[in-house]
Amino acid sequence: MTRTSRIPGLRDLPVESRRGRAAEAAGLAPGVLAALDPQQGMGLGLADQMIENVIGVLGVPLGVATNFVVNGRDVLVPMATEEPSVVAAASNAAKLAREHGGFHTSSTAPIMQAQIQLLEVADPEAGRVRLLEAREELIALANAQDRKLVEFGGGVRDLSARVVTSRAGRYVVAHLQVDVRDAMGANAVNTMAEAVATRAGEIAGGRPLLRILTNKADLRLSRARAVFDADRLGGPAVVNDLVHAAALAEADPYRAATHNKGIMNGISAVVLATGNDTRAVESGAHSHAVSPGGQYTSLSRFEKDTEGNVVGTLELPMPVGLVGGATKVHPVAQACVALLGVTTAAELAEIVTAVGLAQNFAAVRALATEGIQRGHMSLHARTIATTAGATPEEVPAVVARLVADRAVRAEHAERVLAELRGKA
Repeated sequence: MTRTSRIPGLRDLPVESRRGRAAEAAGLAPGVLAALDPQQGMGLGLADQMIENVIGVLGVPLGVATNFVVNGRDVLVPMATEEPSVVAAASNAAKLAREHGGFHTSSTAPIMQAQIQLLEVADPEAGRVRLLEAREELIALANAQDRKLVEFGGGVRDLSARVVTSRAGRYVVAHLQVDVRDAMGANAVNTMAEAVATRAGEIAGGRPLLRILTNKADLRLSRARAVFDADRLGGPAVVNDLVHAAALAEADPYRAATHNKGIMNGISAVVLATGNDTRAVESGAHSHAVSPGGQYTSLSRFEKDTEGNVVGTLELPMPVGLVGGATKVHPVAQACVALLGVTTAAELAEIVTAVGLAQNFAAVRALATEGIQRGHMSLHARTIATTAGATPEEVPAVVARLVADRAVRAEHAERVLAELRGKA
């Protein structure tokens, strides 16, 4: 069967059937996704090997976003999130984008940086220059720590140095710029920084203190672009309002904070599903949202093209990997990577970025038209109905009443449920 991300009626199937249908659409054997069953995923034994003082395993709903086309390839996207409407919104935005070829993506090289902080340098500016003069020596020393990475085409690409002035003094800070290939890279760059620190201190004439990566991964960027048809959106007036709504996020940090949270709704869900570090990605994204002038701003941009359609773009750091960490240990993460069909970290990073753009577009479109609550609350009603005690068979009827009454609240759900049971 040809791989496809279009699965009409997926939400209407039972969970087991959805899983089988997703495996079929992704061209996978049914057993590949067996780990997505909570009874077959992570057990206490594996959890106890991954972190300290384990007392249990916390589950998060795992859904699949449909309709995505990324660089001409249909992609089914696993998303781990507790928030209603996220998966549906991403799927709907992807459906609109596929009419104009889906998402087009690109990336820089997978460069991560480690910092070495040097204290008590008598002549910081000269110390910085001495480090640059010793560039080749320090790079060779760092690369000697990870021969395997170098064999695979990675390793240190450059060394830079800065003088940083703080309230406590002036420091020389060296940066190792490392191509980490298909890894997230934290362990590799940290090991290199620790190995180089003593020699760097001798050269600069100072005492090494911090030796650790920076999560401001501004040399490891991924980009996504998509066109959303004006007619399908409702015409020029809707397009103009959408562009104005997005422009406020560019200019106003109060709006930008929520705008970027919408982007991360999509990104963090895929990062978590694939066993990557959500905190590293989130910190890199939000630091990237600070403009050169120091203002926090939108990570995405929405414009009109010559035909009046909306063009959305997103660029941000995306330090994710397929080698090492939970991605290689967690059975659910392995199943999610198989569902995506990716073979390189760059592919994964670009799909994650495309999902972030889709999620963002869906939110801005809702805000510029009917408002965010209409779609969100209709999906949130399912959670409210379940909280009120509705059985799976009762949930649809309770949800329909909550939405019709425009009262998606726990106490109203309890009343509706009591009425339904009274009539039974």
